[in-house]
Amino acid sequence: MAKDFILPDIGEGIVECEVVEWLVQEGDTVSEDQPICDVMTDKALVQIPAVHDGVISKLYYLKGEIAKVHAPLFAMDVAGESISNEVVQEPVQAENKTNDAADVVEDFILPDIGEGIVECEIVDWLVAEGDEIEEDQAVCDVMTDKALVQIPAKYTGTVQKLYYQKGEIAKVHSPLFQMTIAGSAAKPNVDINQAVVKAQTNAVVEKTAPVVKTQQATKIINQKAVASPAVRRKARELDVDLTCVPGSGKNGRIYKQDIEEFVKGEVPNTIDTSQLNSDASQSAVQNQTQNQSGGVRVEQIKGIKAAMAKQMVASVSTIPHFTFSDEIDLTQLIALRSSLKEQYKAQGVKLTMMPFFVKALSLAMKEYPVLNSKVNDECSELTYYNDHNIGIAVDSKIGLLVPNIKSCQSKSIVDVANDLTRLTHSAREGRVAPDDLKGGTISISNIGAIGGTIATPIINKPEVAIVALGKLQHLPRFDESGQVVSKAIMQVSWSGDHRVIDGGTIARFNNLWKSYLENPSAMMMAMS
Repeated sequence: MAKDFILPDIGEGIVECEVVEWLVQEGDTVSEDQPICDVMTDKALVQIPAVHDGVISKLYYLKGEIAKVHAPLFAMDVAGESISNEVVQEPVQAENKTNDAADVVEDFILPDIGEGIVECEIVDWLVAEGDEIEEDQAVCDVMTDKALVQIPAKYTGTVQKLYYQKGEIAKVHSPLFQMTIAGSAAKPNVDINQAVVKAQTNAVVEKTAPVVKTQQATKIINQKAVASPAVRRKARELDVDLTCVPGSGKNGRIYKQDIEEFVKGEVPNTIDTSQLNSDASQSAVQNQTQNQSGGVRVEQIKGIKAAMAKQMVASVSTIPHFTFSDEIDLTQLIALRSSLKEQYKAQGVKLTMMPFFVKALSLAMKEYPVLNSKVNDECSELTYYNDHNIGIAVDSKIGLLVPNIKSCQSKSIVDVANDLTRLTHSAREGRVAPDDLKGGTISISNIGAIGGTIATPIINKPEVAIVALGKLQHLPRFDESGQVVSKAIMQVSWSGDHRVIDGGTIARFNNLWKSYLENPSAMMMAMS
């Protein structure tokens, strides 16, 4: 089946390029990653490779012509695509030409979704083949090694094909799905499509005829038969009644493998329908599975978790960590925050303790700029940063994320609080903007929100320090008169890069940071 190769983004701000040389001709057989042509942008000469094995069917430009980014560059017959698919297309195309000569079926090319991101995992499709969608409607969720990203539609139209299944890896700059653009597309004749599909699958139906006969006598199991259009098409191909197929998905949803197992006869035909349709029976089946002993479950480490694992190994194996711990008396700070909390809440500001920690950290770094530096891999250069981009580790549903609040040195505590609320909410949903994850200079990990007092945090390389906040405890301490009083105490644990920071530096820096937190009035004066 002929498939257009869409010219991808080939440089920031590049919208067109000149075709310098075609390295293949129409009719040539090419393999994946084989160079197809050289194109010249206003910045460099770029070689465009093939993304599939197949045969070149058409070159859309001549040598010397200007090609547009995100437009078809050439077409090719992809190897392995079923010939019968071409038979399906012919009647559809003929019908479309009769109804509307301006039909447009376009592949949606997965765009750049983050710096250095070349692939992502399909977490969930929010539409199915055959669905009508609106411009900017969310089509699918994809997971990169940095965040969960939602991909929107560029046009209003109808989804024709999803090129990947849930859990598969999609490549950036490759087709993600295909759609017919509204206003220029005639809907295919369903009867013709069904007839062609049946003609294609006659051999399969004949082989499975004995099983199908058995299925006809099977009781109805799924009255609603929840299934996607692709699954329903599969059922039509095999002449299977979906109401007789037990679904393995949530709420009895039927997948392709459920149909395949049913056709093979691996599913008992004497299943009690009332048991499968009740929530109680589903819970019983789940409990039975959970109670089985001796089983194992293998789960791939990918996405955010894989990126975190790689980052932590790189940090521990290349940075000589040392830890410094101390306790901070937050009694006065808690009283100040309590007196201001309701006032700012009425203004829509969520004033937690963290903005004070962040601002105090920024004030202390003005006196000790080495804490706001980064060292190169060879440890031959130390770069100091004017902006205090303070990262906050967030335990999100997709793994550990560390978005950072930009330019804390020039922001008020209220500004920091608003940024913190926005970033924390985005991180917990796994939808942090790439810019919010880049450029951090130092990090805070609030382990105390979950529990624990002392930790040895791992430095977020290439930063040189990180602090872990323990849980807040009311503990007995002596006041100036020697009397035992209750104080709000928090343990803090610093990890430093011993190539850059020594124990004396971290101790003096911590003392200044601690003084701002224990005496909020001193912090306010330092901000003036």
